[in-house]
Amino acid sequence: MIDTHTHLYAEELAADREKMIAKAVACGVKKMLMPNIDTSSIAPMLEVERQFGVHCLPMMGLHPCYVLPETVDAELKTVETWLKSRSFCGLGEIGIDLHWRQDTLELQKMAFETQLQWAMDYNLAVSVHCRKGFEVILGVLQKYGANPKCRGVLHCFGGSVAQAQELISYGFLLGIGGVVTYKKSGLSDVLQSIDLQHIVLETDAPYLAPVPHRGQRNESGYLGIIAQKVAEIYGKTLAEIDAITTENAEKMFAI
Repeated sequence: MIDTHTHLYAEELAADREKMIAKAVACGVKKMLMPNIDTSSIAPMLEVERQFGVHCLPMMGLHPCYVLPETVDAELKTVETWLKSRSFCGLGEIGIDLHWRQDTLELQKMAFETQLQWAMDYNLAVSVHCRKGFEVILGVLQKYGANPKCRGVLHCFGGSVAQAQELISYGFLLGIGGVVTYKKSGLSDVLQSIDLQHIVLETDAPYLAPVPHRGQRNESGYLGIIAQKVAEIYGKTLAEIDAITTENAEKMFAI
């Protein structure tokens, strides 16, 4: 299995990070993709890569919640500098978040489009964060249509069938995480209308732990719980879900 979105470098995982990663690998999670947040998360992320590089692969990007008027230019410059200096498995975490801040919408759009263009320039898939910003993100993606260089994963997808189908038409996959195990999420019903070739698995550790760990610290080792729920939705075996979603992730991120 591949965890396509996990913040292994987060402070919440510091106490037992090595043990947690070893546990995830033992549970069959062979690769864990780490999206960046901002300048402050780069060093700890690359340290995790240094220690566990066979399994833990970094991305580079600026999260929309950290797109601030006073720092956005410097933050984007840092992202650009890193993209020029070495390879990454993807570009992220980028996107739109209007839950925490609405006053930075135009700056968020600028940062999103700038990084999306860099992803195309460097032939990288993007990991897109979306919270109360679906229409904005879809509006940006419409500009590129089905450009094969504009591709990625809508992380923590929780939208409608129509939104899923539009994202898919633009060459994007749906990142399915712990929310799929929540009874009232409605995600199970949505997925019944979506072919398996269009999804990948993720944890978003240390956030959004699946049932029965909801409300606790999430771990990449819980990816199997998510995979089992997806298997139930599609009427497939766990082995089939593992094989299909792994292949989807490998193709999308060229890993």
